[in-house]
Amino acid sequence: MQTLSYSRRRGEIETYFDLTAADAWKRLTSDAPVSGIRATVRAGRDRMRATLLDWLPQNLSGMRILDAGCGTGALSIEAARRGADVVGVDIAPTLIAIAGERRDAELASQGSQPHSRRPGTIVFRAGDMLSPSHGRFDAIVAMDSLIHYAPADKIDILARLADRCDGALLFTFAPRTPALAAMHAVGRLFPRQNRAPSIEPVAPDRLARLIATDTGLAGWQVGRSERIVSGFYTSQAMELIAP
Repeated sequence: MQTLSYSRRRGEIETYFDLTAADAWKRLTSDAPVSGIRATVRAGRDRMRATLLDWLPQNLSGMRILDAGCGTGALSIEAARRGADVVGVDIAPTLIAIAGERRDAELASQGSQPHSRRPGTIVFRAGDMLSPSHGRFDAIVAMDSLIHYAPADKIDILARLADRCDGALLFTFAPRTPALAAMHAVGRLFPRQNRAPSIEPVAPDRLARLIATDTGLAGWQVGRSERIVSGFYTSQAMELIAP
């Protein structure tokens, strides 16, 4: 059941990424030149995506993977290159349209290249990543798609994703650090219409305790965890292992 805070924040995120930030996000997730600050964010996201993919098997053939909050589709495309059948879901239709264009370009390039294994498939959908209509998955990845939600909502999201996952659940969150708190304080100085939805940091130990005591995540175990810091990008990956 969606909480009021989850539903309200979900609406804010949809508005921001579908309208306000769509062009900037398209540029950030491409190889186009960007400012020095955004370059650090791009580098951090590249490292985080590589980390999450490294936690999955190298050969993903036969695996069905949910890219929850897929944005412009970079992780989905890489997972499909490794053989996975991917469902990429994002709340912002504009980002899904960009992801579809990049998937089609990838498919066109595959047609002229030899492959050691059959590439997987990608279906992109605009909508709620928590919808049961997406089906069940062998693994679920949620990269930087939980960072705007309060800790209680993070746990509810994880529990609902876990209910449809038969293997690893990989996600990221904003770790509570003094540097990150300072960045958020600076961000509050910008005009409200230019602000992204606020990030909700949480201490890793607290998040682990919330996971361990939540009945919806009973039996799930915290596995690997790794923090990526790159200029203005700070995010921490965590692995949950199915019972």
